[in-house]
Amino acid sequence: MSQQTRTEQAGRAGAMQSGRQNKLTNEDGKIMIAENVVQKVAGMACREVAGVHAMGNAGTRAFSAIRERIPGSSGPNVSQGVGVEVGESEAAVDLDVIVEYGVSIADLGRNIQRNVKTAVERMTGLNVVEVNISIDDVHLPEADGQRQETRVS
Repeated sequence: MSQQTRTEQAGRAGAMQSGRQNKLTNEDGKIMIAENVVQKVAGMACREVAGVHAMGNAGTRAFSAIRERIPGSSGPNVSQGVGVEVGESEAAVDLDVIVEYGVSIADLGRNIQRNVKTAVERMTGLNVVEVNISIDDVHLPEADGQRQETRVS
């Protein structure tokens, strides 16, 4: 057996015997997950949580609204407002969120963290080390032109 073969086998064994088994490295090779894959999974998982109105800051939302109106565009960008760092076996996620008025922001944040972590780990096999959330704005019902009836006329 050559020195290179022994080194490769030792490296594989070390990866498999580390504290947490890496699902993305095995005797057949490595599975690499691109950042845009993790961004899309995290973006979809965040949007699934009740109380999330939109994602991204004001500038990115305005640009996205214009882009969506262009014929032939790819539609809404599900990774808008999502930043990720992806390593060989771990990922960190940063989210920019606009919440609906009236929801508990602390509870919403925990629900988002739980849902995003679960979805990314289940779909990619990566260990999510953190999910950071930045609440950028609160969506008010009147912002959509939904005037509430007054009590007096």
